[in-house]
Formats: sequence, C-alpha cells, structure tokens
Amino acid sequence: MDGTTAPGTRARIMETALELFSEQGYQRASMREIAERAGITKAAVFYHFPSKAHLLAALSEPLIEDVEEALKSAMYEATARPAPDPDRARWLMIERLLDIYLRHRGLLRILMHDLTLLAHDHAFQRFVGLLHQVHQIVAGPDPDLRRGVRAIQAIAMISDPVVFYADAPDDRLKAEILSGVRLLLEDVPTAPPARTPAPPRPRRRPGRPTVLDDAKLAQARRMYQAGTHSVSEIAAALGVSRATVYRHLTEPAEP
Repeated sequence: MDGTTAPGTRARIMETALELFSEQGYQRASMREIAERAGITKAAVFYHFPSKAHLLAALSEPLIEDVEEALKSAMYEATARPAPDPDRARWLMIERLLDIYLRHRGLLRILMHDLTLLAHDHAFQRFVGLLHQVHQIVAGPDPDLRRGVRAIQAIAMISDPVVFYADAPDDRLKAEILSGVRLLLEDVPTAPPARTPAPPRPRRRPGRPTVLDDAKLAQARRMYQAGTHSVSEIAAALGVSRATVYRHLTEPAEP
C-alpha cells in the first residue's frame, strides 16, 4: 500500500484543502500546494480528486446533506395534514439552518468569499438550489412580494454574521442572529391573511324603469311646472322611482 491509497489520505487532503481555501481563497490555492502541505504527492491528490472542483464538491457534501435534512423536517411541518403549521416550519428552518452554518463556518466562508467565481460550480449550484427551497419555507405559502423579500433578507441575516464574526462564541452569536431575524419577521405572518368575502351587492328592486322616454319626460316636466303634483305623485303616475324623476327634472331641457 502506497501513500496514494493509505487509510486517511482522502480525509487529510480534504482537511488541508479546507485550511488552504480558508487562508488563500478557493481560486488561489492550488492542488500542488494542497499536496505539499498534506505531505503527499500531487498524484495522490489527483487520485482521490480529479480536479479542484471535485475537491470542493466533497467538502460541500456534509453541508449540503445537513441542509437537505433540515428541509425535510421543515417541509413536513409546513405541509402536514390535517393541520399544516407554516409558522413552526419557518422557525424550525431558520434555527436549523443557523446551526448548520455555525457547524460549517469554514466552508461557508469559502463559498461566500468566492461567490461569483463559483457560480458555475456544480456543488455551489446545488447549494443555491437548496437555498431557494429554504426561502420558500421561510416565506410561507403563496407569499406576496413583502413576505418573499423578508424571507430572503432573513436568510442573508443568518449567513453573513457567521462569516464576518468567525471567532464569536456560537451560543452568543446564535442568540444575536435569531434576535435580529425575529425583529425583521415579527410583523410578517407566514400565511397570507384570510380573505374576507365581499358583501353581496344590493339587488335592484324589479319593476321600475330607471329612465324616462321623451314622452314621459315631457309629461313629468309639465306636471312639475304646473305645481299641481308632487314628485312622489309624478313618480307614481309614470311608474318610476322618485330618484328617477328628480334626476330627469334636474337635467337641462334640450333646446
């Protein structure tokens, strides 16, 4: 058995790569440097990982698997029958995602630092796809623009402090992050408000026309101008409502 296939070689390569990626960035660290620091040949590194992208994918796998597991439990809470609980699903997702980020601080820092450069990497694309599902859980069912934006902001509030406060104690950092997220989301329900049905429109009483033809209009004006009939009497005589009579009497007469 040579150094290429010795037990623990793969794990040593991954541990070394994580250190170098954290120190120099994913793009700057080379496979040769990883081999030298790990105390093995470059051939041994390529035996286990055909490229640096394959190495990053292997490093990302525990993080991705943890997010997938957290999503399963949150989605169950969000869709369980007969009583789905989107609010519990939201906070379950937020707290578990934060725990995952704290557990994988080093890798998260690498991914965030080289965000644009890793845009076409398969492992990174898979991670981004999972984050889209996380956003949906946090936003809740049928989110409007406000709830959708707040969900994305909440997820950013989880990851950024973990990256920038790398040396802060986990428990204190977690408490501060969750406090900020709650302030952001406290007035944004996960479920849309119930729609109140519009009150039924009043039905028009049948049997009374709403307009007067030319002959009846002329008769109404004659009766009104003569002063012998009230508006109520004119309406009764013509079979229309008083409102109809008033409306027509206030319209200017055509020359």
